[in-house]
Formats: sequence, C-alpha cells, structure tokens
Amino acid sequence: LQFFTGGRREILHLPDWETLIYDSFSPHQDIISERLTVLNRLASLEQGMLVIPATSLMQRIAPTGFILGSSLMLGIGQKFNITKMRRRLQGAAYRAVETVYEHGEYAVRGAIMDIYPMGSGYPLRIDLFDDEIDSLRTFDPETQRSLEQVSQVSLLPAREFPLTGDAIREFQNRWFLKFPGDARECPVYRDISQGISPAGIEYYLPLFFNSLATLFDYLPQETLVFCQDIESKLREHWREAEDRYENLRHDLQKPILPPKDLILAPDELFALLKNHPRIDLREQPDDRSVNFSYRDLPDVTVKEKRRNPLADLHRFSEESDTRLLIVAESNGRREVVDELLAGHGLKTRVVDGWREFADRDMPLAITVAPLDRSLATPTLAVITEQQLFGERVLQQRRRDRERENAAELAIKSLTELSPGAPVVHIDHGVGRYQGLQTLTIDRQETEFLTLIYRDDAKLYVPVSSLHLISRYTGAEEGLAPLHRLGGETWQKAKRAAAEQVRDVAAELLNIYARRAAKKGYGYPAPDGSYHQFVRAFPFEETPDQETAIRSVIADMMADKPMDRLICGDVGFGKTEVAMRAAFLAVQAGRQVAILAPTTLLTQQHTETFRDRFADWPVNIESVSRFKTKKEQKAVIHKMADGQVDIVIGTHALIQDGLDFKNLGLVIIDEEHRFGVRQKEKLKSLRAEVDILTLTATPIPRTLNLAISGMRDLSIIATPPARRLSIKTFVRQHHDGLIKEAVQRELMRGGQVYYLHNEVRTIERTADRLRQLVPRATIAVGHGQMRERELEQVMSDFYHKRANLLVCTTIIETGIDIPNANTIIMDRADKLGLAQIHQLRGRVGRSHHQAYAYLLTPHRQVMTRDAVKRLDA
Repeated sequence: LQFFTGGRREILHLPDWETLIYDSFSPHQDIISERLTVLNRLASLEQGMLVIPATSLMQRIAPTGFILGSSLMLGIGQKFNITKMRRRLQGAAYRAVETVYEHGEYAVRGAIMDIYPMGSGYPLRIDLFDDEIDSLRTFDPETQRSLEQVSQVSLLPAREFPLTGDAIREFQNRWFLKFPGDARECPVYRDISQGISPAGIEYYLPLFFNSLATLFDYLPQETLVFCQDIESKLREHWREAEDRYENLRHDLQKPILPPKDLILAPDELFALLKNHPRIDLREQPDDRSVNFSYRDLPDVTVKEKRRNPLADLHRFSEESDTRLLIVAESNGRREVVDELLAGHGLKTRVVDGWREFADRDMPLAITVAPLDRSLATPTLAVITEQQLFGERVLQQRRRDRERENAAELAIKSLTELSPGAPVVHIDHGVGRYQGLQTLTIDRQETEFLTLIYRDDAKLYVPVSSLHLISRYTGAEEGLAPLHRLGGETWQKAKRAAAEQVRDVAAELLNIYARRAAKKGYGYPAPDGSYHQFVRAFPFEETPDQETAIRSVIADMMADKPMDRLICGDVGFGKTEVAMRAAFLAVQAGRQVAILAPTTLLTQQHTETFRDRFADWPVNIESVSRFKTKKEQKAVIHKMADGQVDIVIGTHALIQDGLDFKNLGLVIIDEEHRFGVRQKEKLKSLRAEVDILTLTATPIPRTLNLAISGMRDLSIIATPPARRLSIKTFVRQHHDGLIKEAVQRELMRGGQVYYLHNEVRTIERTADRLRQLVPRATIAVGHGQMRERELEQVMSDFYHKRANLLVCTTIIETGIDIPNANTIIMDRADKLGLAQIHQLRGRVGRSHHQAYAYLLTPHRQVMTRDAVKRLDA
C-alpha cells in the first residue's frame, strides 16, 4: 500500500478493544496505554490507513474534550519548572519511580526528568539548562540509552477518566442511579471512592462523563472507509454483549452496565458510517463493491550454486504475462542488482518510482524503495531485493550492528559498577571495586580504579587499563570469592580453565575435522511436490521462519553435513521448519529420526507429523514408553529394513544396537534436556548425518558454539500473526484468585493448566479444585502414572473431554493445545527461570489472549534467588 500510493503512509493497527474492555484481569494501565496510543496517533495522523476490527468501531470511548484538554505540549526552549511538572504529572496519574520502564512513569534525577508519555512509542528524556528545556531525547527503556533528538512532544494523561474530588462525586451519584443497593460490597466502588484506579475500571467509563465519544469523533470527515462483511459480525457481537449482561447483571461484587452504555448498537453504527464515503470489499463482488485481487509470488530467489542462478526469475518472467519491477534497497545496491541481471540476459530499465513504471509499457524495470515484502497481481509483480537474495544483505547489517553494540556494552558495564561490586582482574582474580581515585605519580595526576583483595590488600588499576577488568558473572554477588593478591588460587583456576578449553577445543576439532573430511549428502532442490506440501501449511510464515527454512534447505543441498541450531520462543514455529526439512529428506529416499526429551512430547510430535503428512505416502512411527516392548521391537525392525521413513522417540532412539537403513537427518528438540551419555552419542552423529537442533532456551555452551560460528544459527524472533503476548501475574496464593481465573477461562470455552509439582499431594489439590470450581471437569496427569493411563489423560484433555488439567512439570516441553490459554503455577518460587518460561509457553499458542498466574507464598518466605527469578 505504501508503494502504490506513491509516498510514505502510516498503517495503524488498532487493538480489538472488545477484548481489552471486557478483560477485568488485565492491568488497566496496559489497556489505557493501548487506547491512548491509538487516540494520540489518530489526532496526529494526517494521511494513512487504519486497520480496525469491526467490534472496535462499536466501542464508546473518552470524549475528545477530556483527552485533548488534559494534554500538554513540550518543546525545546520552553520554560520548565520541575516541581510544578511533578505535581501536574501526579495529577494526571503518572507514577514516580527510580527508573522509567513503562507507560505512565516518570523519574527525576537532578536537572534531568525521564517520562514515558501515554501514547508514545519510547520514553522521553528532558535535559534542562537552568529553567529551560535544553534538549528532548527518546531513549530505550531496556538499556536507558538515548536514541534520537526530538523538537517537541505531546504528553497525554495517564488515564482515560478524571479522579478529582468532583469527578468521584459525579461517579458515585451515577453509580446509585444505575446500581441501587449497598455499594460497599463492590471493591471497584470502594477503590474509586478513595481515589484509587482499580483493574476493571474500564467497565465503568460511562459513569465519569455525561456522554462518551466514538472513534468517529476522532476521524476526519472525509475518511474513506473500506468494509469487509461487517454487518453479521457487528450483530453477533451485540447479541454476545446482551447475553453477557443477562448472565452477570445480578453480580453485586462486580455489577455490569447494560451494553447500550458501553457500545454502539449496529443500527447506530451504520448511521454514523453514512457520514463517510464507503467501499464494500466482498468475496463475491457486485456492482457496488471493489475486488482487489492478488496472487502468491513463486520462489525467484537467486540460487548461487546453479549454472544459471536466475533461472527461477527467467521462468517466472517467460511463463506469465506479468510485468516485473525489481526494488533495490539503495542506489548502490540497485547498480549491483542491475549488473547481475544484465549478466544473465535480463535487461532492465531504471525508473524513478512506481508512477513511471505504471505509466510506461516496460516488461522489466528496477527502482529504489524501502520495501521488505514482494507482491504480485495478475498483470504485474513487485519483487524486493530481500525476496531475490534472501536475508544476506540484512544479516550483514545485523552483524555490523552487533559488533558496534558489543563494543558499547563493554564500556557501559564498567561505568555501571557500584562500590563493593565484585570484579575480575585478568592477572589477579576476583576483588571488590572501591571506586575511582586520583593519585599523583611522578608529579602527574592519574585516575585509578581501586580494587580491594583479601587481607585488605589494595590494587590500583589505571583507567587506561580498563580492558584488564571485567564484571564478575558467576554466582550471585554475595557469594563471589575474594582472592589473595599474589596467591595461587586464581592461577590454578586459570590453568584449570585453560585445560578445559583445550579439551573442548580438541573435541570440537575432532568432530569438525571429521565433518569437513566426510562428504555429506547434497539433497536435490525443492520441486513441485515440496511446494505443494508448503501450501498445505495452514498459517502464514513469519519473516524469521521463512529465513530459517531457506537456511536449512541451503544447508541440506550443500555437500557437507548440516549442523544448525534453530532458536525461537515457544510457539514461534520451529516445528514447521523441522517438518519441511523432514519432507525434503524423505523425498530424497533418506530416513529421519526426531529426538524429544519426554514421552508426552514424542506423542505430540507423532500426532502433529502424521496430521501434516497425511496426504503423502510417508510411514511415521514412534518409540516411547507409550508402546509395549513388542511394539517397540517391531518399529526398530522396520527401521533397519527401511520401512519407516520418519521415526520419533526419546533417547531410546540413540541406544546401542539400533540401526537405520539410510539415516539422513536427525532433528533434536530441546537438546539440553538430554543426559551426558546421550549427548556424547549425538556428537558422534554430527560428522555422519545432517543435524537440526530446535530450542527455546539453549544452554550457554550450545549458544556459544552457535554464536562463535562452530554451529550455524537461525533465530526465529518474530511472533506469529495475531499472536498476543501472554499476560503474566505474580500473586500470593489465594483461593478467590484461582476460582476467578479458572471460571473466566471456562466461561469463554477455554481450558486451564493447574501446575502442582508434587505427586504426593496432587490428588488432594485436584479434590480442593473440584470443591472450588464445581463446573470444571478435572483430569490429573503426572510422570509416575502408568503409560496407558497418562496417555488417556492427555488424550481426554486434548479432545476437550476435560477442561482443567492438574499436572506436574511433565507438560513443560512441547505440549501444544491451542484451546488452553490459562496456566496457574502453584509454588512458582520453586521453579527455575527457563522452566517457568517453558511452562508459560504452553498457553498463548493461538490468537486468544493468554494468562499465566505464578502463585507464591509470602515474599518474606521465598529465597532471594526465587524473588529475582519471579521479578525477571
């Protein structure tokens, strides 16, 4: 769209406010930030495109007079009084903190004020010179480092409603008109009456104003509206809101307003739509609608190992009547691309932009534009440099940026040292930093770092030798050792580390020398069958996923054994990358072995692969404790005879005496979960066959091998489309919270994991939950159950015959149940950081909002490390 309109246009995606408004568990600050962000950008958006869920158009929102009237503009050179601004920010519900991380926070440090304005993408740093604003800079909340200068900025209020004394009295008067009865039973009423802004306050926005606004109040009158089949969706949403009101209207704890107070009725919405020019986009176009058609662009990537690397582009150009426009990232890159095309018989015309290409009849042209994605219509195609060359140009830039960042981080870490912090001197070991000190040496003043060692020995390190000092990164700081200057402890530790490095280096050298010496199997390029398999993928690939897939295929086509690590968060699509690699291997007549750390994950992978390969003559088997010894032996015999194409199993797959007829690819899921002996067996495989490792939480050594280049690395960092981040709450254990969380998930037709990691008391916990939530259908699963019994429990939960699974950490890896979107972890303080991350990843695997509740005892009972893990 940006390209077709001939200039830069902002595309603004609005959140589905129906989800936000009816989400009483969400921190209300997040909701208000989302809404204020949209309203702020709407007010400043002169030209652009809004992508709006139909139900969001129905929402009644804060009136423009309150939002814009409570805003404040700041600019360079403006008079600025910190004390008055602090009072004004507190009145606008901003919170004073030491370090600014989130919307609605501010911090003051001398003549510097940091503010994270609502509706802003980045926080703002205000530098003062006397009583004037000297500079305004945005900064990264993670690193606290400045990003860029800005000339002015607008500060929106941190809430969508006033909480002044007059506003609270108006709220109370309207409350008793709407909800006659004893308001003391409602915690929301009590909080608001005391000037507190509680979670769920968005339900009661109409009680603060005489009348509310809608999005139409913020849109310019001439806004062109494209609609796609919205009438049925709007009426369905209205019916759901009325049903919800009927079900909840008698709740005295959280009384609910009727739908007409919170949302527009469909007929009201259509009346407002009549004030704007409107185009209907219909699947079956008629005389009043417009049909925008497009098609998938085939693979035209440059294949360097072919005699004609542009063969695919040639074929696409010749076999269709489509005109092609190649888009380079810069003028320099345009010349490189133009030269490559000309060298292989493709003559291009250089054009200034889209308009010139559209107006002139030319089959192939090239231009410069900042586009990332390609597109094709029946008559023309726009092919980006990224599509043509894959990710190589972007990867080079990323490596350059990483090198710059590494240099900056080394300096930054030293400037952040606080007195008493443990530091490591490369020659003298671990001491304690005591600050900077100026000493006079040979009548010259020089600045030194002062380090103290055992027996109060001091070491002065000149600032020019900072490269000899690094931060201590071992155990927590309180447990760091304190070495003796001139002692043998540090020298012994260095020698032991050096010997270990030599051992690891020799081992790696042996493995990689064997890999280099042994000629691998080069798979043929993907053909029509592969592309047919790809088209059956029911989701849209993310950019990182596409890059990982291309890298894996390139490795498999090369004539040396592949050893690639795919690192991506839970639910980001690593399994699909593995499936495409498996398809390529099986298509070439090679066998595939997939190793998983747990029996449940083995079963999950087996079902997933069988479903994905259902239309293809591929024999898929599994080896796990869910099968009898006789069944396992039959599978092993078939593997040796070549009757099994893909076998999925636990470490039993790499035991001695187990043979494959023609093993070509080994896929390892969560390698760090395997034991030392299994890893030794895997190492010996690396020189023989292609290895693909999938992980969400790699151990340091695996990650180090990948980052240092000894293993190839692909990172999938892009979340799938429509994926919502998991809302995570750390709360003290409370039955009321558990009941409300479970009921809320069950009421929307979902399922719940309740993690209780003690087999001894798990049945007692399940009984307590049955009393707490009688409507729940509860199943219990743990690793000490018999194989068939556990298999039946997981099958019941997967097929929704149970909607609450009380379980141990047996579900930690790989269990994929998209309908389960709430997880409650009992005694989360006893779980490790990677463990919590993996468990939290069991939910949020669809487009529904997911919730993770980490239940703990009182903070004083937990260990210091547990508190740090939960804070992280």
